[in-house]
Amino acid sequence: MNEKKQEQPFKKLGDRLKTIRQKMHESVAEVSGAVEIDEPMLQRIEQGFERPSEDILMLLISHFGMHDDEAAGLWQLAGYDQPRGHDHDHSDDSPNRATILVMAVDPRVIYSDGVQVDANTNGVVIAFSQNNGSQGQLTTAKIGMSREQAYGVMRALHEALEHSEPKQLSDGK
Repeated sequence: MNEKKQEQPFKKLGDRLKTIRQKMHESVAEVSGAVEIDEPMLQRIEQGFERPSEDILMLLISHFGMHDDEAAGLWQLAGYDQPRGHDHDHSDDSPNRATILVMAVDPRVIYSDGVQVDANTNGVVIAFSQNNGSQGQLTTAKIGMSREQAYGVMRALHEALEHSEPKQLSDGK
């Protein structure tokens, strides 16, 4: 009886993620591609055999456009709201380590603090990222466009910045 639970410790989380994916009429391939994990990993997550990392769970929450209450429910099913002693998947043994779930007011907006731009004669790819503490940068979105569109984006950004109120940014000094 307990053997089944040990084999699928995250069954409720997996079932919930699968239900959400199916309600959105998306395939395993579509969702795994959107959050940049391989299909077998998403299948193991949906079957309850594997818990997604905090980063992957955040990407899934963002991809599905979930509201705060729904996102918190998934976070809880994954066990990320547990006290430190119950979370065995982290190698950091610091008792002061805390997990922070940041949800934007508009779930379609993902804020970034880093960007990488790659350009060639065919076009431009912009990869936005967020600092993820000790684990480095987490890519939150990648956008590809033609060179012409990129120049249009530059013009639009310039105009938006020129017509906005200047703000003093703290440099941390």
